[in-house]
Amino acid sequence: MAGDQPGSAGMAVDVTPDKDGGVMKEVVRPGEGERGPLAGDKVFVHYVGTLLEDGSQFDSSRDRGEQFSFTLGKSEVIKAWDLGVATMRKGEVAKLTCRSDYAYGEQGSPPKIPAQATLVFEVELFEWCGEDLSQTKDGGIVRSNVTLGEGFQTPNDGALLDVHVIGRVNGTVFDERDLKFPLGEGCEHNIPEGLETALEKFKKGEKSIIKLSPEYAFGGEGNPSLGVPPGASGEYEAELNSFEKAKEPWEMTRRRRGSKARPARTRAHSSSRQRNTAGL
Repeated sequence: MAGDQPGSAGMAVDVTPDKDGGVMKEVVRPGEGERGPLAGDKVFVHYVGTLLEDGSQFDSSRDRGEQFSFTLGKSEVIKAWDLGVATMRKGEVAKLTCRSDYAYGEQGSPPKIPAQATLVFEVELFEWCGEDLSQTKDGGIVRSNVTLGEGFQTPNDGALLDVHVIGRVNGTVFDERDLKFPLGEGCEHNIPEGLETALEKFKKGEKSIIKLSPEYAFGGEGNPSLGVPPGASGEYEAELNSFEKAKEPWEMTRRRRGSKARPARTRAHSSSRQRNTAGL
């Protein structure tokens, strides 16, 4: 799982799921913190890449003087990196020895990386940030995957959700429960707008950490019934156990559906945000 940290200084550990020796990790300098980046996080690293065969360097972000960034677990880089960096902590420096089938394979990457080459990367992890789900990309709704979901389908507006949520403010749990509710009616169940926005992106079985700025949580008023103080940022650990999609427009009259569901959500969240903004 992303976030596990195998290996210690001077000892090489296999970080492949099948333990086939394809990616060996050695900690050069330990990092800090209890967990590392999660799938979907954008990570920032420096790296130096060399060929195992002769030690020749083929690439270096340090030589360019600019950190390299990529989204973890999304196949934006070689497989060895997705596996290895997921085990690192902030500030850690690690050496990853990557067999060709976890790197550039039979093709290589000419002219610097020959076919079937085993590569060695020294990687330093500086920081990471989750996926920004806010419409304006203001960092107010940030998701980090703990467990990836199944398939490709996500809930539509009005879908019946079966979720488990744990809400925290400053590390203190203020809400933990299982609940079922139609997507779009979360405000009636003390579910903040930002969490509903995130749940629209969930797949069945997904478990993620959602960080919310006050605007997308409970705003300037907070939530006295849950013990959330005014102007507090929030963090939710949410797991979508299952969902049942709502009927689409071709299955029911759109006008009739809209009169019952969507405007209610819009009015409720809009009035809530107006009150919260006024209270900031």
